[in-house]
Amino acid sequence: MTGDSLDTRLLAELTEQSEDLHSDASRLTRASLEEFEETRSERPRRWWRPGLLGGAAAGAVLLGSGRAAAANADDVMALQTAASIENLAVNVYTTAAGLDFVKNGNPVVKTFVERTTAQHKAHGQAFNAAAVKAGGKAQTQPDPKYAAIVQQALPTIKGPADVVKLAITLEDVAAQTYTKNVTQVSDPVLRQLFGSVAPVEAQHKAVLLSVQALLAANLADQITLPPNAAALPAAAGSAGIPDTFYPTANASPISEGAVQ
Repeated sequence: MTGDSLDTRLLAELTEQSEDLHSDASRLTRASLEEFEETRSERPRRWWRPGLLGGAAAGAVLLGSGRAAAANADDVMALQTAASIENLAVNVYTTAAGLDFVKNGNPVVKTFVERTTAQHKAHGQAFNAAAVKAGGKAQTQPDPKYAAIVQQALPTIKGPADVVKLAITLEDVAAQTYTKNVTQVSDPVLRQLFGSVAPVEAQHKAVLLSVQALLAANLADQITLPPNAAALPAAAGSAGIPDTFYPTANASPISEGAVQ
């Protein structure tokens, strides 16, 4: 099925819905970053800054604050790893946009790729902004584990189904990681940040799973509204939502993409 013969009205609507969800998430993300900056500015100066404490007093604070310091370090690593996943997603979607069957194919598919790329860029910027506010460094590199997987997969891409499969892998690891991060970070504002981005990545995956199911059934022309229910495969009704609760078994460890 060529890009020119693909009826993508459903994909267009899903793209618009994804943009709406991302807009809502962006408002929550901006609010979270603002609140995170405010709460950090109100906190006492860090005990480890030179000259603040000395002798027995420094030792006492070290013993009393060790767990909090470790938690803050974990927060920074979680944010940097999230940024590294977003960096890789941007790289993959940018590469996809340059492929002939996307670049010169159906304009709606091209729009989906472009908008999803922009959303991942925004997510990466948000995670890096929070990492810097938390006292860490911005992560500009891609996630090392999945970057290797992508490098192996890129030469094997021959058509839309291959791109969809690779994108699903990245969207899923992002959604799983951010869902788990909600329970791992120590700052409640950061929990809200991860919680606002996770559903956007989950929706990306849901859209891609639905497209994958139709491509696998050689029914790309059924991506349309209203759908011809009689012509759809049985998986069409459930392909996009395979899980009752979003899994986290494949979530990346918080240190996976941290700045070294």
